[in-house]
Amino acid sequence: MNAVAPKGLVIAAPRSGSGKTLVTLGLLAALRRRGQVVAPAKTGPDYIDPAFLGQAAGREAVNLDPWAMRPQQLRALAAQQATGADLLLVEGVMGLFDASANGQGSTADLAEALGLPVIFVVDADRQSQSVAPLVSGFARWRPGVRIAGLVLNRVASARHERMLTTALKATGIPLLGAIPRRAELVVPERHLGLVLPGDLAGFDTFLELAAETIGDFIDLEALQSLAAPIPQAELPTSLPPLGQHIAIAQDAAFAFLYSHLLDGWRAQGAALSFFSPLANEAPSPDADAVFLPGGYPELHGAKLASAHSFHAGLRAARDRDALIYGECGGLMVLGEALIDKTGASYAMSGLLPTVTRIDRPKRVLGYRRLLHESALPWPAGLNGHEFHYSSAKQSGLPPLFEALDAEAIRQPPMGAQLGRVMGSYAHVIASA
Repeated sequence: MNAVAPKGLVIAAPRSGSGKTLVTLGLLAALRRRGQVVAPAKTGPDYIDPAFLGQAAGREAVNLDPWAMRPQQLRALAAQQATGADLLLVEGVMGLFDASANGQGSTADLAEALGLPVIFVVDADRQSQSVAPLVSGFARWRPGVRIAGLVLNRVASARHERMLTTALKATGIPLLGAIPRRAELVVPERHLGLVLPGDLAGFDTFLELAAETIGDFIDLEALQSLAAPIPQAELPTSLPPLGQHIAIAQDAAFAFLYSHLLDGWRAQGAALSFFSPLANEAPSPDADAVFLPGGYPELHGAKLASAHSFHAGLRAARDRDALIYGECGGLMVLGEALIDKTGASYAMSGLLPTVTRIDRPKRVLGYRRLLHESALPWPAGLNGHEFHYSSAKQSGLPPLFEALDAEAIRQPPMGAQLGRVMGSYAHVIASA
C-alpha cells in the first residue's frame, strides 16, 4: 500500500504588508497546538522570515526560490521538507505576481511549479465592496495559478465583514475567515527587514496571540481540505561542500544560512561543525574550510573586535591553507575594520584589506548571476542574491565574482580573494 503523498498550500497576497507572515505564523502555531506537524517554507531568498516560521512550526524552514532554483530542485526540496508532515505551508513573497526585474521568481511561479493552490490574504483596511474585483482580477490573471481560498485581514467591524463577505460571493472563491484589526499583531522591523525571533522581546506571547487569533477566526478544517499533493522529484546534486570538514560561524551576528546547502553538504559526506564568534570561539582546528555567513556583525562591532580567540583561529586556518569564505556579514568580518552606524570603527580579522562601513547607508538589493575563477569548489556559474546597506572598500585584489543582475545588466565586480581567503556581498543559493 502506497503512503499518502504529502500535501501543501501557498500563502500569498496582493502586496507586501497584507498579513502573509501573520497568517502563516498563526497557522503554523495553531495547527501545531492541535498536534499536527506542519512543515514551513518561504518563497525567495529571505533569511529572516524562515527563522520566524521555524520557531512557530517547531522545525526548520526551507527556502524555495523560483528565480535561483530550477523546477526540479524546487519540487524535490518541497517534497523533502514535507516528508513526515501533515501539511507543507509556504509563505509567499511580496505580491502574488511580483517578481525580479526580469519578471521571474514570483510566488505565482513557485505555486505553479509545485502545482499548489494559493490561500490569498487580503488587507481589507479602508475598502469594502472593491475587494471583490481585486480578488477576481488576481484569480483570473494566470490560468496556471489557482486561488483556492481567501482570508481577510484587518477587518474593522462585524458590519465591515458582512459587506466584504457579500461582495466576495460573486468571485466563487471560499472565504475561510476574517481577522479583526489588532495593533498588537504587527511584527516590528529592523534595518534589513524583520528582527530575528531571539531579538524580539515577547515573541512567544506574540505567537500565542497569533495562534489564538487564527484559530478563532479561520476555518482550519476548510483550509486544510484545500491542500494539494506535492509532486515528487529526485533531488539534484547540491553545490559541492567547501571542504570535508566545514567550520561554520553561527550566532546572532552570523545567522543567515540556507538549510538546503547545509543538508546538501551533509548528503555529500562533509562534516559540519559550528562555532560562535560572539562567544569568542575559534573554528575547529581540524577544519579544512571555514564559512562565515551573513548576519548582523555591524550590531556587534565591539564584541567581535575583542574576540581574540576567534581572530587567531581564522589566522591559523589561513596559515594551514584552509579555504575561508565569507558572505556579506562574513566579508565584513574578514576585512581590516568595520565602521558602524555611529561612525565608530572596530578592528576585524584583517585577512582581507577591506574596510566596510554602514554609517552612510545605501541599500543594494537584487538577484545576481555570478561567474568566478577561484578556489571555491563550485561551478563557474552561480545564482545568488545581494541585500545590504553597508559598503566595502578595498584595493589591489582580484574580485571574487563577476556579476549580472536579473536583467543581465553587468554589475561592478564583487568581493575580493587573497589566496584561499575570499568573500563578497553575494549570498550564493544554487548553481546557474
